[in-house]
Amino acid sequence: MTRPDRPRRADARRNVEGIRRAALDVFRSGGLTTPLDEVARAAGVSKGTIYHRFGSRRGLIDAVVDELVAERIQGIIAAVGEFSDPLARFETYLLHMWLLQYDEPAANDVLIRALPESEPLLNLCEKAQEFASGLLGDAQRAGVIRADLTPEDVNYLILERGAIVQACPQQTRDDYRRRLRFLLDGLRSPR
Repeated sequence: MTRPDRPRRADARRNVEGIRRAALDVFRSGGLTTPLDEVARAAGVSKGTIYHRFGSRRGLIDAVVDELVAERIQGIIAAVGEFSDPLARFETYLLHMWLLQYDEPAANDVLIRALPESEPLLNLCEKAQEFASGLLGDAQRAGVIRADLTPEDVNYLILERGAIVQACPQQTRDDYRRRLRFLLDGLRSPR
């Protein structure tokens, strides 16, 4: 890494930005566990240059995680927060998180904690879990979600969806979404 007290040359800044852009593209399509060789190839640099500029795979991921996933998850949280109905908030949150897992391999890697050593990723997961727990509590107090569902159950439902997305890449988004409805219906309180 360059020394913090010395500004980077313009070509070094362009190099770092090129690696960041390549990492965003590669991680979006292949997930966070994609080999760094692919990022290097897409950026037109050596893998050693990535390590020189970012220190490690984790350093590169930490440098792109906000743009890659955090903004999407924060957007879901903000959008869901605008609903007044507790059932709509809870179900919309889960549905959007599950669809994010389907649409973005990198988001799925974050939510299933494929890289547990990344502090920004862990913080993002914790924030999402706290928000989901609050939604669950509100929905249960309103009597619209099963009383026996726990925050841990919700976390596992997200982890399980991530495993299914990875294990069943042949399913279409429409089929995946249809099956999500079965899950959501099963979480509702019996009438």
